[in-house]
Amino acid sequence: MIGVELVKLLRRPRTWVSVGLLVALLTIVALFLAATEIGPRPGEGPALLSAVLSNGQLFPAAALAIVLPLFLPVAVAVVAGDSIAGEAGAGTLRYLLARPVGRTRLVMAKLVAVIAFILIAVVAVALSAYVVGTNLFGSEPLTSVSGRSVNTADATRRTIYAVLYIGWSMLGVAAVALFLSTLTDSSLGAALGALSVLVTSQVLVALDAAAAVRPYLPTRYWLAFVDFFRDPILWRDIERGIALQGVYVAVLLAMTWANFTTKDITS
Repeated sequence: MIGVELVKLLRRPRTWVSVGLLVALLTIVALFLAATEIGPRPGEGPALLSAVLSNGQLFPAAALAIVLPLFLPVAVAVVAGDSIAGEAGAGTLRYLLARPVGRTRLVMAKLVAVIAFILIAVVAVALSAYVVGTNLFGSEPLTSVSGRSVNTADATRRTIYAVLYIGWSMLGVAAVALFLSTLTDSSLGAALGALSVLVTSQVLVALDAAAAVRPYLPTRYWLAFVDFFRDPILWRDIERGIALQGVYVAVLLAMTWANFTTKDITS
């Protein structure tokens, strides 16, 4: 069942269109930076983007910061929201369950496919950004956010950590959309519902009046991946982000399983 879902994911044009749009976005940003040689001031714009003009090796991290607040979550929410609601909307969910396939197994297969999409999208952004960045801006010895020199092996390790951290954060988005996907037959409704949760979280994170709940909001620690590029690495917010997303993922996936295994399937 998992193999079937992975093949469906890889064969769908939507998968590659979503990834292609993410890559196209960061490529357009890089071309504008290279053509004008005007970058944001330090502390302004997406994280690390101000340093890209002097070192293309930083562009993967900057590219991840560009797509993280909106574009990557949208892509993940669309794919995860369609996982079950899309089958119900198309009238194929009942026939899937008519086969000797348990509901738990089906949910797990859908989850694995969503995880595969997240990894494909995040890795594609990081790799394409490295190629684009080093070709347009050159490759110099990497300097951390703290101003210390970082060798190539260490820079690669830090980038891999950032990719895994962002992938874990996006699994929280997928868990929200997957749960909503079991509540409706509309994949668009599930995706929009997940995005509304995330937009609300981002608004509250920036709101001083919501300081009491800020540490518990799902998007609070998304940008903590920048701390991987400090020397030494600052682990406090990273660890909090991993733990917080773990709670959201565990609770929402449990709710997804509980709802899907007990609901009446009529479509």
